[in-house]
Amino acid sequence: MTDTAPRRTDLWAVSPADVTTPEALELLREYYYDVANRYYRLHLGREGTPEELESGLADSPSDDLAGPDGLFLIGRHDGTAHSCAGLRRLDSTTAELTRVYVRPGLRGTGGGARLLAAVDEAARSLGAERIVLDTRLDLVEARALYLHHGYQEIPAYSNGPYAQVWYGKELTALDRQAG
Repeated sequence: MTDTAPRRTDLWAVSPADVTTPEALELLREYYYDVANRYYRLHLGREGTPEELESGLADSPSDDLAGPDGLFLIGRHDGTAHSCAGLRRLDSTTAELTRVYVRPGLRGTGGGARLLAAVDEAARSLGAERIVLDTRLDLVEARALYLHHGYQEIPAYSNGPYAQVWYGKELTALDRQAG
């Protein structure tokens, strides 16, 4: 007999974490491998080699996701780390969301929603009134998650090699919607 009941969303908890811990680094590596391999499959028809993936990971440091101008969050499902997100302050009122990841086996269980709610609170703690992000068009699950949680497409604010679409969210507007 198999258990087909959906996983309970109340098993998710999100809290700030040190981006340099082994647990954080493991999630960041999984995030990078996931998005990089999707890119390699789409554009080159193959998986990335270990050398390509490790080189790309080394070229994408996350050390700015620490205080005083950054923050890293880890989401735990039933006590085990399974998701993450990072914030960095761009200016006095804007924070950038990056490195959003939920392990594939737990996608659809409410972890992304819990993570984004914690991101809003964390951005406010950094003094942000607005959150922005850039992403790729092929990351359709992430784009759907952002749109579902109040992000709207905005003009380009960055020009990274993988930035294809940009989203923003006014935190003050969110407060009015929640009230």
